[in-house]
Amino acid sequence: MVDKHIVTFGGLRPSRGRTHPLISYVLSLSDKDYPKVCFIPTATGDSAASIVAFYDRFPASDAQRSHLALFNRTIYNIEEYLLDQDIIMVGGGNTANMLATWRVHGVDIALKKAWDSGVIMCGGSAGSLCWFECGTTDSFNLNELEPLHDGLGFLEGSHCPHYDGEAQRRPLYHRLISEGFPPGYAVDDDAAVHFLGKDVHKVISSRENPGAYYVKKVGNDVIETPLDTCLLYTSPSPRD
Repeated sequence: MVDKHIVTFGGLRPSRGRTHPLISYVLSLSDKDYPKVCFIPTATGDSAASIVAFYDRFPASDAQRSHLALFNRTIYNIEEYLLDQDIIMVGGGNTANMLATWRVHGVDIALKKAWDSGVIMCGGSAGSLCWFECGTTDSFNLNELEPLHDGLGFLEGSHCPHYDGEAQRRPLYHRLISEGFPPGYAVDDDAAVHFLGKDVHKVISSRENPGAYYVKKVGNDVIETPLDTCLLYTSPSPRD
C-alpha cells in the first residue's frame, strides 16, 4: 500500500537564512536523496515574490525545484507533470481564488491522483486549508475572516491556520464550530500536522510554544484539545 502524506503548516515565519525546520522535515519524508519538489503559487496569482521565496526556501543542493504557473501556463499536461513529482508544496494567499482556478485547469483532480500515488503534499496558510473540507479564510475580505466551505476534502473536517498569528482566528473558529462547522484542526504558525492517509501521524513544531489543537463541539461547549507536539530539534525520524 502506498503511503499518502499531507503536512499542513499553520504558517511559516522567516527562518533567518537557513532551511526552515518544517521544510527539512518534509524533505526527510521522501526516500529520494534529491527529490523533485514542485511549488504551486496560484493563491498569489503566481506572483514573482512568492516564486522567488520558494526557491530561497528549498536550496538547490537539497531538491530539484520547479513551479507550476497557471496564469501564464506553459505546462500542457498538468496531471503528468504533478505525478512526476516527489513533493508538492502549495503556497499561501487567496484560498478561494486558488481553488476556483485549480478547478478550471483540472489541478484538483491531478493533485488527488498524485496524492493517491504517493506524492507528498504540503503547504501553509492557503496551502494548508485547501486539503480540508472547510475552514477559516480572509479570501473574501482581508480585514474580516470568514468561513470557506469548498475545500478539496482530501482530509476530513475543518481547519484553522495561523491560530496564534491572527487575533480573529481563534474566536471565529470557535464560533463556527459552535454553529455546526465540522470539528477539525487548528494549527499555530511554525507548527504542522503530518497526516498519513486521513489520520494524524505526528504534530511537529520548530519553536517551543506553537502547537496544534483538535476543536469540536460537545453539548453546548466548544472543546479545544492540545495535541502532543514534537520539537523538531529533538524529535525522532518522521517515519518512526
